Amino acid sequence: MTHAPRTYRRALVTGATSGIGNALARALPADTELLLTGRDAAVLRALAEELSRPGRRVDTLPADLATEAGLDALCAAAEAFGIDLLVCNAGQGPFGNFLDAEEAALRATVSVNVMAPLVLLRRLLPGMLDRARAEGRRAGAIVTASEAGFFPVPSLAAYAASKAFDLSLTEALAAELSREPIDLLALCPTATHSRFAERSGYGGDLPGAQQPGDVARAALRALGRQRTLTLGPLSGSVLAVPALARAGLAQAIATLVRFRTGRAAGGR
Repeated sequence: MTHAPRTYRRALVTGATSGIGNALARALPADTELLLTGRDAAVLRALAEELSRPGRRVDTLPADLATEAGLDALCAAAEAFGIDLLVCNAGQGPFGNFLDAEEAALRATVSVNVMAPLVLLRRLLPGMLDRARAEGRRAGAIVTASEAGFFPVPSLAAYAASKAFDLSLTEALAAELSREPIDLLALCPTATHSRFAERSGYGGDLPGAQQPGDVARAALRALGRQRTLTLGPLSGSVLAVPALARAGLAQAIATLVRFRTGRAAGGR
């Protein structure tokens, strides 16, 4: 049985200038208004012109999410935009021996891959939840992690570690907020055709790279139906089992914590 993706009124997509972020911006329904961000202002403008149509608002905000100023500006714009879908997709990471990497590149990896989604989720989810409750709708959040988040990956050590953070954070929040009108999805694709390999220093596309459009459509279908989506020709089905187990364990811990804190509150 095929399920139609959930619908959203206003979405923020980070890392919208290429790869999965660009594909997600294109895959969202034509009546979903968009706030798109990335570091390349010219590409953002061109994408906005392409996706705009009468009755559809498409705003752009060039921002460097490795900086406090960039995060502050984006959070303010997203709150004013009134988003009900948050897509944390921006990411980076150097390829090669850890000890050969520039410290600045490693710091930027942690800033963009770890701190940016952490801050965006913490600052924007409260408003999204308030609006969802007031409107009787469900909000959504997609965090692009990676299948690399399940393993230690030599030559991508910092990147894989940052994606393990994204995966764990999203799984934990999905369990914590399971009683709230919001769906969270940890998106874990294998290698995907994008500029990541070029920017990381790897060179050409990684072996077995998927098409970003396929990843984007699968993510939108999965949001609200599962908490972790693993995508890969072979690895996707293999990792689906531990992903389901991780989600179940997170929910069990959340239920136990609610029970214990509820009993403690009752005892007082």
